[in-house]
Amino acid sequence: MPPTVVVDTNVLVGALLGPTGPHRTVVRHCFRRELHPIIATALLNEYRDVWSRPEVWVRCRIDAARRQAFLEAFASTCRWVDVHFRWRPNLRDEGDNHLIDLAVAGGATYIVTSNLRDFVGAELRFPAIRIIGSEQLLQEISS
Repeated sequence: MPPTVVVDTNVLVGALLGPTGPHRTVVRHCFRRELHPIIATALLNEYRDVWSRPEVWVRCRIDAARRQAFLEAFASTCRWVDVHFRWRPNLRDEGDNHLIDLAVAGGATYIVTSNLRDFVGAELRFPAIRIIGSEQLLQEISS
């Protein structure tokens, strides 16, 4: 069974901003079902919020309609998780706590993010969940 992952918004956006790279490869693994992404209301809302910001997409070669289709296709690969418990207090940035909540509720092995520093100093520890960058995840799943 493929590892269950929470894909942070910055990884999903990064996959669209460059023609290659580790973020794109992680997303490709999700589409191929070599990784099993999970999603909940808070993360889907965050994706949608970022998708609505034109300044994020200045360097993107893909138009808005195709970006939206990509988001919908990615969301369709995800297993929906109902989050019934919020783990607080935890991270300094409240905006990132929903990723921990989702990972715990969905039994994720990894939270994949390019903002590793946002998770440093967490008050609660979940040893079964690894906070990891795209490159490191790809190294781990290929070995």
